[in-house]
Amino acid sequence: MGHGSVHESVRAGAGMVASPHHLATEAGRAVLEEGGNAIEAALAAAAAIAVVYPHMNHLGGDGFWLIRDAKGRVAYIEAAGPAGAKATPAFYRERGYDELPTRGALAALTVPGQVGGWKLAGEIATALGGKMPVRRLLEAAIAHARAGAPVSASQHRHTAQKKAELAPVPGFAATFLDEKGEAPAIGALLRQTRLADTLEQLGRAGLGDFYRGDVARELAADLDHAGSPVTRADLDGYEAVRRPPLTVTLPTLRLWGSPPPTQGLATLMILALFAKLGVTEPESFAHIHGLIEATKRAFLIRDRVVTDFNRVKEEPAEFLTTLALEREVAAIDMGRALPWPHKAAPGDTIWLGAADRHGTLVSYIQSIYWEFGSGLVLPGTGVLMQNRGTSFSLDPKALNPLEPGRRPFHTLNPGMAELADGRLVAFGCMGGEGQPQTNAAVMSRYALHGVPLGDAVARPRWLLGRTWGSPSTTLKLEDGFDGALAERLERAGHEVEMLGAAEVDSFGHAGAVVIHPTKGGVEGTHDPRADGGAAGI
Repeated sequence: MGHGSVHESVRAGAGMVASPHHLATEAGRAVLEEGGNAIEAALAAAAAIAVVYPHMNHLGGDGFWLIRDAKGRVAYIEAAGPAGAKATPAFYRERGYDELPTRGALAALTVPGQVGGWKLAGEIATALGGKMPVRRLLEAAIAHARAGAPVSASQHRHTAQKKAELAPVPGFAATFLDEKGEAPAIGALLRQTRLADTLEQLGRAGLGDFYRGDVARELAADLDHAGSPVTRADLDGYEAVRRPPLTVTLPTLRLWGSPPPTQGLATLMILALFAKLGVTEPESFAHIHGLIEATKRAFLIRDRVVTDFNRVKEEPAEFLTTLALEREVAAIDMGRALPWPHKAAPGDTIWLGAADRHGTLVSYIQSIYWEFGSGLVLPGTGVLMQNRGTSFSLDPKALNPLEPGRRPFHTLNPGMAELADGRLVAFGCMGGEGQPQTNAAVMSRYALHGVPLGDAVARPRWLLGRTWGSPSTTLKLEDGFDGALAERLERAGHEVEMLGAAEVDSFGHAGAVVIHPTKGGVEGTHDPRADGGAAGI
């Protein structure tokens, strides 16, 4: 079945970290080895990956956490920043924009919430007995920023692809291109000295300094100078928040996901609808077609409902009731594709997971939205700003209109599951519109059809809708898909497009960490499509 039909997972006795970059995985594993808990390990990995995988995430992004403690309580952290005080439709129209710009200082229009999420996760880690100082958790990130980290194949590819649009953005070329103004070669060392200084300051002064201290002052001055609508007061007023997670219980599976403004509802709905279709064979026409049609039902609801948490008009949990799910399942034709003209959202992200010997499990996702976000690197701090705010609309009647203080729609959604036999799974992926689809592919294989964990992640995938930079809304099948299955999908009315091996990033980077309470031990895997892996102690 093409690449990755057999992909081993990693097993260990006392702890596990999985991430898309081996240096981040190692940063987390070292923390576990020193006695840190799963949250502390995830924090170390999150900080390191912001440095070593900068096209996918950075300190100027947002993040979302699901944390399950040994008593089975699931905490959820929303670390998504709102639009700045000056970010009004008038601000953009006065500057000649009919729609929001996607790159540059004017695309950097939301407060970066991610570091606030790190702070709140750190408080939960401490409440669960964690004793590691922030300084220690940032050590690997600081070392990689100062000494330099080798440029990954993925970073090189994305830099080369997007160089023309990013090179003119202030700070980008000096930070992410080589001295000739080209994409740095794979393996070349990328140093981010100013970022190392910023991380050291956060280690000394605490993570709150990012919003209300010396780092905040530098950030605000640089944002103002660049022309961003985010102000010092916006930074000062920001705090990450805890909210109840979304949850749904299926016959053999309980799932947790992230509420609005994320599309966590879509992931839970796809799996809940699919579980009701009675499919028995993995990788069969019924499996793939069933998940695609469940995706369409879930996306139609997502696009009607999901907005800033405080402005949601319909209760997301209502769509996860038995009655609501049965109504949607009844609309699925198992022999025919629902026609699909649909506007899709891009996105570049990392997911990482961690588990420890106490039974704490973490599913975490952080992102700067598009590859390299806004492209704006702030000179005083070395922070690369996200462009998440470009998912707002300048149309006041839209579901997600631009307003100061409003949170944008997020493709990000970490997942967590409990299986009937007691296994606990943290799962997630990057890939914008593809995230709920990849989550559902992996979890339907692993949790509903018994496919081994490594294989569940590695087997060929599909994507309904746009990939980065492609306007088509076709059903894209990954290289290695069964040709006869592709033909059958086409006959059922799916507009099939085969993507070659070079487009591997389009299908997301998925990962999972599993706690096995009955057999004991932990298991982890990360996507062969990325530059990472899983490591345990």
